[in-house]
Amino acid sequence: MGETPDIVERTFRFALSIIELTGELNGRSSSQRVLSNQVLRSGTSIGANVEEAQAAESKADFIHKYNIALKEARETKYWLKLLSASTTVGQRDLGTLIKESDELCRIIAQIIINARRNK
Repeated sequence: MGETPDIVERTFRFALSIIELTGELNGRSSSQRVLSNQVLRSGTSIGANVEEAQAAESKADFIHKYNIALKEARETKYWLKLLSASTTVGQRDLGTLIKESDELCRIIAQIIINARRNK
């Protein structure tokens, strides 16, 4: 039932990038810390749910875990766009992280479609 290791590795690397970003934001204002905590929670949850899906007990469980990962990826994209549009990140360009979160959304959505098709 497990997918290729590419998505597992890609979401892991993405989580590492999110951890790095939030480490930079945590020393700032209280609103920046709140946003940092939000993006940290959702950005690291994507990979955790993808990882859990690799050991899913059923096709339905597999799809469910990927649906959660998709929701977390969409939420992460929102927080990243909000951070980028605000002045909270200073000179840091979040375009790469936003692009990667969008690509993860597309990949995960396709995995869900394929899994449902192959029921």
